[in-house]
Amino acid sequence: EVQLVESGGGLVQPGGSLRLSCAASGFSFSNYRMSWVRQTPGKGLEWVSGISNTADSTYYADSVQGRFTISRDNAKNTLYLQLNSLKTEDTAMYYCARYFYNFDYWGKGTLVTISS
Repeated sequence: EVQLVESGGGLVQPGGSLRLSCAASGFSFSNYRMSWVRQTPGKGLEWVSGISNTADSTYYADSVQGRFTISRDNAKNTLYLQLNSLKTEDTAMYYCARYFYNFDYWGKGTLVTISS
């Protein structure tokens, strides 16, 4: 059974940092591209970042370019998202998702709240 379990969310002040993790199981993690997607009540779903299966290519939404860094450890079956210089508009539920022609599996998410 494919499972994606996010962790690392929390309450952070503007300008702060967080590191999100996504533990994958039930499939050959190193064979799949992965992404982070976030959801806010007002904006709906927003793709944040993606990474190739070998981590040689990474992609970012304009809204997070230069502030967030996606990475993966295929030996640990884990996807990461480093969030720096956080803004109030980064407040959202963050999901990791497996990509195979579309986002076919999602985790349950981890909540990131940016507030002073």
